[in-house]
Amino acid sequence: MNITTFSTIELALVIALAVIVVTVIAAWLFFRKQRTKKLRIQFGGAEYARAVEEGGSRRHAEAGLKERTERVESLKIRELAPGDRARFVESWSRVQARFVDGPGGAVTEADQLLGDVMSTRGYPVSDFEQRAADISVDHPLVMENYRTAHEIAVRQTRGQANTEDLRQAMIHYRTLFEELVGQPELASAKATS
Repeated sequence: MNITTFSTIELALVIALAVIVVTVIAAWLFFRKQRTKKLRIQFGGAEYARAVEEGGSRRHAEAGLKERTERVESLKIRELAPGDRARFVESWSRVQARFVDGPGGAVTEADQLLGDVMSTRGYPVSDFEQRAADISVDHPLVMENYRTAHEIAVRQTRGQANTEDLRQAMIHYRTLFEELVGQPELASAKATS
């Protein structure tokens, strides 16, 4: 069959089908772009980029980020009770005071204290990567700080972190600590400085 033998109705159907296909493709591209934008905002540019790098493609990364969100939504994350908050704030003050005499030990204690805070709030505290993935859903602005602090803490256990590194780790841990104990206005200000 050639084009000259198409009836007007057949030609209209072919054109309508082409318009529908183009519309569906345009809508799919639009929604995909919107999903990407939403995930970048939700997780922050650094965590989104990290997920893409680890996932190997944007599609795999976005599926992983969506799984993270669903996982955390299924957890029973709660705010700290006032008594728990006061206890953790007091513990944090002691950890910071110990930094002067033993920076390495203080960094290790800060990491452990954050694990306790996360556990009390309802986050599972299995391995670091799972903890970081879970925290990234609700606290994306401080994720890079947490990853950096943890990396310094790991280097410290191998004797590869100097005092300035340890000081930076404490600052990063403090940012996440303040976010987790319910002082996000302080954490956000410090995360940007």
